[in-house]
Amino acid sequence: MTPDDLALLIGIGVIAGAWNAVAGGATLFSFPALMAVGLPPVVANATNFVGVFPANLAALPAYRRELRVLAPALWRLTFLSSAGAAVGSALLLVSDPALFRALIPYLLLAATLLFAFGDRVRAVMVRALGTEGQHRAVYALVFLTSIYGGYFGAGLSIVLLALAQILGYRDFHLANALKNFVSTAFTLISIIIVGLGGLIAWPAALAMMAGAMAGGFLGAVYVRRVNQRLLRIAVTCFGFVLSAIYLVGSLGL
Repeated sequence: MTPDDLALLIGIGVIAGAWNAVAGGATLFSFPALMAVGLPPVVANATNFVGVFPANLAALPAYRRELRVLAPALWRLTFLSSAGAAVGSALLLVSDPALFRALIPYLLLAATLLFAFGDRVRAVMVRALGTEGQHRAVYALVFLTSIYGGYFGAGLSIVLLALAQILGYRDFHLANALKNFVSTAFTLISIIIVGLGGLIAWPAALAMMAGAMAGGFLGAVYVRRVNQRLLRIAVTCFGFVLSAIYLVGSLGL
């Protein structure tokens, strides 16, 4: 790997780290960059877990207050997400990723719509299931979507933001704190599993990690200075763009 390759990955890591800490979806930047420096798709996918890991981790100190509020639900959600990620990462080691890649744009679109209309979805779920039923449904979705996260992961942060909103955390910073904590836990599980499988290109991963650590901290600090309504619009628009890009790629257009 050349010095130019390493510089590219550090720079993309800063961008991806900041965006992941603010909204999620950094795989749009990081996964193509890893492929651009010559990594095979499956290796780039596994290496991406390591490369963007510091983004969510570095954001946590800025959300200490929110994490204390979230404590009652946080550990259950983290356990379910980590269990799902373990299943997904194990599947990555033994199966062909073609099917999941074909589903990526549709999963991203569904997640974006869920985030955009989360308040309405939550109201419907409360009426249909009651509070306890609603929470059980969300916990099941956390586990199932984390299987996808452990397999590929693009856009999973958008899903977690949406599920946090449905659970009643309507404040963006509360939802974002939950997303960052849960993402840190399930990404760590994925790194351990794919690392044991020998899929990680460590020089590329460490270069991207260096940038993502700085970007993740900066993103978490400055996100508080942005209007929440604008943040929600930005996240929704980004989700639609991400969906369209992956759809065009899957159709070979």
